[in-house]
Amino acid sequence: METRELRYFVAVAEELHFGRAAQRLGIAQPPLSRAISRLERRLGATLLERSSRAVALTEAGSVLLREGRAALDAVEAADRRTRRAARAATGQSGVVLATKAGASGELLAKLLDAYAARPDAVAVDVLLCGPGQQGTLLRDGRADVALLHTPFDSMAGLDTEELETMGQVLVLPAGHPLSGATSARSADVGTLAGLPMPRWPLPDGTYPEGPGPEVRDHTQLLQLISLGRTVAVLPESCRAHLSSDLVAVPVPDAPQVTTVIAWQPHSRSRAVAGLVEAATRL
Repeated sequence: METRELRYFVAVAEELHFGRAAQRLGIAQPPLSRAISRLERRLGATLLERSSRAVALTEAGSVLLREGRAALDAVEAADRRTRRAARAATGQSGVVLATKAGASGELLAKLLDAYAARPDAVAVDVLLCGPGQQGTLLRDGRADVALLHTPFDSMAGLDTEELETMGQVLVLPAGHPLSGATSARSADVGTLAGLPMPRWPLPDGTYPEGPGPEVRDHTQLLQLISLGRTVAVLPESCRAHLSSDLVAVPVPDAPQVTTVIAWQPHSRSRAVAGLVEAATRL
């Protein structure tokens, strides 16, 4: 199966319309239809049910759509990582570090300073992203290393080193009845606070159902908390970013958060190795 065939099929399967798929691919519709027919004959399976009014995926087509997307993502990631490795070998590029915006600010600053002091240091581009996106950026080759956080982020398939572990706190608007409490229980946060918890985006970009406000990043979250629209349980390090209209109450029974530096296990980049070494020496 060729990459070109997979791209053709994924386009048709996502559009469920040969004309729109052809336009998206920048080709004419007849050769696209012929390519899909050849693919079906070679696989011995009907991938698409066609009628004069609609196109629908068969069970086999649904499987190929899922597997085809994964395969195309892997090919694109391999292309990006190979190009980055080639540029790094000739000294034409630095290293890209992905981190969640608003998280690990103090640790990140110390890491960048420690690495910059090394004689073999190269430029570090910091790629700020939304919650849960660091691992994707690392796996698809857009980043060389990433700061991830357990138990929230997946470490599957990555090499990691633990950097720091901390507890969590309940962030409330100043003046809230709980703002003077010495601690709070995680199971009682929503009930005692009387405010809904925020809703973070799912991997596909949609939001789960619920009464809380939709939140994209920590800056937006803190503003919503100060306005009395929500509360949140966050890592202890968030205290450094809290303004006078916000209060943090310890939540001793909340899971501890561990920050790790992660990289692809097959990486042979000296810059990545140097950055990881600098991080573990902090």
